[in-house]
This record gives sequence, C-alpha cells and structure tokens, in this order.
Amino acid sequence: MKLQGKAKLLRIFVGSCDKVNGTPLYEFIVFSAKRYGLAGATVLRGTMGYGANSIIRSAKFLSISEDLPIIIEIIDESEKINRFLSTIDKYLDNANFGCLITSEVIDVIAYKPAKKRDG
Repeated sequence: MKLQGKAKLLRIFVGSCDKVNGTPLYEFIVFSAKRYGLAGATVLRGTMGYGANSIIRSAKFLSISEDLPIIIEIIDESEKINRFLSTIDKYLDNANFGCLITSEVIDVIAYKPAKKRDG
C-alpha cells in the first residue's frame, strides 16, 4: 500500500474496560481496521484523563485504576476512514465508559514497511 501526501488521522478515545463480545474495544477496533485494509493503527494507553462525565480516571487512584483512557489512532485516505467509521459506529455507541472521536487532515511524509531481517 502506498500512502503519501494528504490523509486523515482518526482518533478514538475509549475506556480500557470497554468490551465487544468479551474482547477489549480497542483491540476490536484495531483488528477491524486491519481487516478493512486501512494503512495503520496505534493504541496509546493514558495514565490519567476524564471525559464527558467529568470522572477522573488515573493509574494513581487504586479504586478506579481499572478503567484508563485508551486512544486509538488510525491513518488512511479520508474516504476510507469515513467508510470504516460508519462500520464501527454501532460498537462505539455501546461503549459503557463513553467515547470521543476526532479527525484531522494530516500530511504523510513517509510510510514505509519494516526492512526484512535475516533469521
């Protein structure tokens, strides 16, 4: 796959405890993006944050440390991102800990596969 120039960055913020049929929501989204053929996805785990409910989630607070913020970043062409988002929208609607979805236009400077290693 070739990706260069203008593209779209999709960011999906969810809770680490959100699940789809027993699978963490963030894993479900990344594997769905892979099956959909999107250029790339990365999951970032936050150590602290709050959302629409104004409940602070933090690794410092033992009583609520189970649900930490998760950010899934997905990059590809704008049209592919928009179509993909419509396929996972129903799963995001069911996120128990809420979600936030943002997007922005980005400039892809380099998109290269890993070099093959011997052994």
